[in-house]
Amino acid sequence: MIIYLHGFDSTSPGNHEKVLQLQFIDPDVRFLSYSTLHPRHDMQHLLKETDKVIKSTKEPVLICGVGLGGYWAERIGFLCNIRQVMINPNLFPYENMTDKIDRPEEYLDIATKCIKDFRSKNKDNALVILSRNDEILDNQRSADELSPYYTVIWDEVQTHKFKSLSEHLFKIKAFNSKI
Repeated sequence: MIIYLHGFDSTSPGNHEKVLQLQFIDPDVRFLSYSTLHPRHDMQHLLKETDKVIKSTKEPVLICGVGLGGYWAERIGFLCNIRQVMINPNLFPYENMTDKIDRPEEYLDIATKCIKDFRSKNKDNALVILSRNDEILDNQRSADELSPYYTVIWDEVQTHKFKSLSEHLFKIKAFNSKI
């Protein structure tokens, strides 16, 4: 089973396309929606809904997110002890979303209150796919932050919204098969 978390643009048709693409590697893909505007509420909501999904199956669960969804996939996946795939994750929403969300400082608060050194405790439990053509985020900064802990794969074609996952589906499937 795969849980899919959208990015900031929750109504983008690209989300449906990514869910359909992920169904090539697992027919059971759950789309979890969240507000994107209220980080503390979003975290509580995503933890609760992810826990429900995990308890509903005996199958391994993978959480996958794009952009802001990648930020949440890493944290929620760690806290729920499931593997994560982050695609162009927005690791610094408290810096780059100040004009888009009500309380961007809550992201920094969440980051500082998360378990100390959570990435070292989560080592090798996430796969990161970054686009060299991301027009929104500095993915080299993300790679520098994440590569000590996770495998980072660079994509030479896709932009921030990462319309096509097809080139990476088998890598995601292989990563999810490692237990």
